[in-house]
Amino acid sequence: MIPTAQTTSFPTTLEEFERWESNDGYKYEWNDGELIRFTGMKRKHLKIIQALNLLFDTTKAKKQKALLICEQDVMLTGIQMRRPDMALFTDEQIKSEEDEPIPAFCIEIISSNDQINDVKKKLKEYFKHGVRVVWVILPEEDMVEVYTSVKNVKICLEDDICSAEPVLDDFKISVNELLK
Repeated sequence: MIPTAQTTSFPTTLEEFERWESNDGYKYEWNDGELIRFTGMKRKHLKIIQALNLLFDTTKAKKQKALLICEQDVMLTGIQMRRPDMALFTDEQIKSEEDEPIPAFCIEIISSNDQINDVKKKLKEYFKHGVRVVWVILPEEDMVEVYTSVKNVKICLEDDICSAEPVLDDFKISVNELLK
C-alpha cells in the first residue's frame, strides 16, 4: 500500500477498489492486490492528446464509431486493472454487455515520474491479454516506441512515421508532427 497524509483507508480487494475514490490527488491502478499510484496527465500532454485525437478523427475506425478514450479502466484479468493513457475501443466493444473489453491499441505517454520497469511490466501484461499495438510516447526524449509485441519494437525519431498497423492502417504520424 502507498501511504499518504490525506488518505487513511485503502481498498484491500478488487471489489473495494472498484468502489473506492481516492482523495489524495493521485490515480491508481490495481494489480493482484497491489495499488499502483500515478499522477494524471499533465498539461503538456494535452497537445499530444489533441494531435492524436485529431489524427484519429480522420480514420476509418472513427467513421465506424470507434473511440480513442483517455484513462479508461481496462480489466486485463480478474485481478489486474490498468489505465492506459489512451486506448482504442470499437463500437462493438462499447455496446457489448459481455466481459470487459481489451483494446487492440494502447498509448502510454511517459512523464518524468514514470518508472521504466513499471512501463515494461505493463507492456508485457497488455500483450499477454490481447493488445496488438502499443505506443510508448517519450515527449522529453522526442521519441516514440511502437510495439507490435514485447519483442518487436520500432524506435521512432524526428521524421520517422509511427503507425498503429495492423490495428489501424490509417493512423500514422511522424514524431515531429506529434511532438512539435
